Amino acid sequence: MSRHLIQRAVLSAVAAFGIAASAFGADKQIRPFIGTTFSGETTFLDPENAAGSPNLVVGATAVVLGEVFGFDIDFADAPGFFQKGDANLVLSSHVTTLSANVVIAAPRRKTEYGLRPYVVAGGGLMRLSQDTWGDAYHIRRVLPAFDIGGGVVGFVSPRVGIGWEVRRFQNLHHESEESGTTFGGERLSFWRAGMAVVYRF
Repeated sequence: MSRHLIQRAVLSAVAAFGIAASAFGADKQIRPFIGTTFSGETTFLDPENAAGSPNLVVGATAVVLGEVFGFDIDFADAPGFFQKGDANLVLSSHVTTLSANVVIAAPRRKTEYGLRPYVVAGGGLMRLSQDTWGDAYHIRRVLPAFDIGGGVVGFVSPRVGIGWEVRRFQNLHHESEESGTTFGGERLSFWRAGMAVVYRF
């Protein structure tokens, strides 16, 4: 069920991006990125105490940005989010996010040849998965979430640039539906910092 929900959300987001990109005379950008999560906090069982530790994250952001306002669709996956070091209590884990966001950036005409800062805020879905040794328990949850952050983009040519960004993700408060997998409801929050290659078309 959760996988189908993610698939429908991705297809809807791609369709919305394509329509908006055709309708607006604005910068249209794809930003594949790599980065790290950090300062995570959770009420889900975390046997390796890994949620707060740095963890690899990869993803991509599609952006439509006008003179000041725009929006983006952001997708990212953090494999091994609940795993740390050689504890080996967790076999596999992921935290995946998909969000649609409003973007407010410095005016394009004043930053065309320099760095362009921006802020973002929006919401979407957060999917958690975790499998432990001995089938002690499994977690498969898709939760509504929001994110907020900011970054800066600079172009080294008319089509290619580099971007740096920080965002905070947090699910909306949710009561636990799976006994024994959380402490005091279902909550996960973390920061994400990343560097992107920016392709403008």
